[in-house]
Amino acid sequence: PPPPPQFIPQFELDGEPLWGLPDEVGNQLAWTVDDGGSPEVVQAYANFAAETGTRLTFFVNGMYADSWAPAAATLAPLIASGQVQIANHTFWHPSLLDSSDAEIQDELMQNHEFIVNTFGVDARPYFRPPYGERDARTDAAAAAVGYTAPVMWYGSLGDSGWLDPGILMGEANKWLQPAHIVLGHANAPPVTELFPQLLDLLASRGLVPVTLNDVFIRP
Repeated sequence: PPPPPQFIPQFELDGEPLWGLPDEVGNQLAWTVDDGGSPEVVQAYANFAAETGTRLTFFVNGMYADSWAPAAATLAPLIASGQVQIANHTFWHPSLLDSSDAEIQDELMQNHEFIVNTFGVDARPYFRPPYGERDARTDAAAAAVGYTAPVMWYGSLGDSGWLDPGILMGEANKWLQPAHIVLGHANAPPVTELFPQLLDLLASRGLVPVTLNDVFIRP
C-alpha cells in the first residue's frame, strides 16, 4: 500500500549503501531493529508499534523463526498499512565478506522465502549485511538477486546483547538525530523497558520515525 499522505517517498535509490537518510527529510529518522533473538522482545516491539503507531523497519533473520512467527499476527496489519516494514538481514547471520557469491545469494534468498512465507511481503531491495561487513563484491552478489540497497546505520543503541539501560539511553541520546538511520536489536529485554523514555526523547526533539519505504522510491 502507499504510505500515508505525510510520507511520500521522493528519493531515488542509487545502489550505494545507505548510511543515513537524505538531509532533505528534515526531522525524520529511521528506527531499525535487527535480528530477533528473543521472542519476548520481538513481541514487545510488535506490541509497542501497534499501541503507539511508531513506524519501524525490522531487519529479520529467519534463524529466529521461533521469535518472528508468533509475532506475525500482531505485525500483519501494521505491515499492511505500511507502518512497519520488513527487510532482509540474511537467514543465519554470517559475515558476507567470508561468504562466496553463491553463499551470499543463498543466505538472502533463503531468508527472502522465510519473509514471504511469514509476512507475505517481498523485502527487496533492502538488506542489512550482518556485522555491517560488506564491500563492492558482496553488494554485487546481493544485487544479482534483487537486493540492491545495502542498509548500514548512522548510530546504534548498542544493544545487540544485554546492555545496562542507562548506557542504552546514553546511546539513544547521542544517536537519535535528524536523518539518522539508527540500529537497534530485538535480542535483550532492557530496550523494552525504555520504550516510553525513547518516545519522550523523540518527541522532545521533534523527531518523526519513518520506514525506508516512506523515504525512498522502490525500483
